[in-house]
Amino acid sequence: MHRTLRPFELLEPESIPEALQYLSKCGAKGKVLAGGLDLIQKMRRWQIKQPACLVSIRRIPGLNYIRGGNGRGLRIGPMTSIRALELSPEVKEGFPVLWEAAHQIASIQVKTMGTVIGNLCVATPASDIAPVLYILGAKLRIAGPDGKKTVAIEDFFIPVCQNILEPDQFVTELTIPAIPAGSGAAFMKLAHTKACIARVNAAAMVTMADGVCKQARIALGAVAPTVIRASKTEKLLRGKKLDKALIAEAGELAAKESKPISDLRGSAWYRKEMVAVLVRRALELAAERAK
Repeated sequence: MHRTLRPFELLEPESIPEALQYLSKCGAKGKVLAGGLDLIQKMRRWQIKQPACLVSIRRIPGLNYIRGGNGRGLRIGPMTSIRALELSPEVKEGFPVLWEAAHQIASIQVKTMGTVIGNLCVATPASDIAPVLYILGAKLRIAGPDGKKTVAIEDFFIPVCQNILEPDQFVTELTIPAIPAGSGAAFMKLAHTKACIARVNAAAMVTMADGVCKQARIALGAVAPTVIRASKTEKLLRGKKLDKALIAEAGELAAKESKPISDLRGSAWYRKEMVAVLVRRALELAAERAK
């Protein structure tokens, strides 16, 4: 049910230092506004404690960018939309698995308004973007009153639907390292319709050499309080040839590593079964692409 927005103060800094000053001033009563897709909706529905002030970063110049590609890593700014990610030739050619994840978000309106980093800050375990960034080894640069720090994406989320940001901090950049040679990756999503939130999703990347898996990275979404790595499954694959029997075994082990709940989108039992299927398909496709 939508209700009337309660009064709040809108602050529009024109630099990152000014934004940090505003956030320090607002404290726990403030929120960062980028795309605002999730935040405004929750404010209208009174699903969160109403912020007294919103610090919009839209007027800060130079925050909408995608830099890198051509065999190098990527740097993504905090005002970069998911649609910009999808339309970027650097992403589609150099990081196709990331493009696949963005492309599977059906709504053009959502992708145009929603930012990549904002999607991560929402911290939903059903994110389509986060599992891919897990397997790509992404990091987040965070600015605060004490300076800047960089954290791995796996250390950014706190159960459930929370992140490590303090009220006076915000993410200034997302970085993704170059993909190792001999690697292939794939993203799989199961949803009721293309426009629906994922019931289960999975991302996998393998690095091959002489027909043997040197490195495997597998991430699962919507099956635990946060997006998770299937670390036992990764260990199972390392140093072995990825034949059908091993990949099927990996799918079953990944299902055991998942910790889903039952809700309106599916039962815990069904989700575990689908983890096995999606991980198997993702690994098969990733191995084929690695060739």
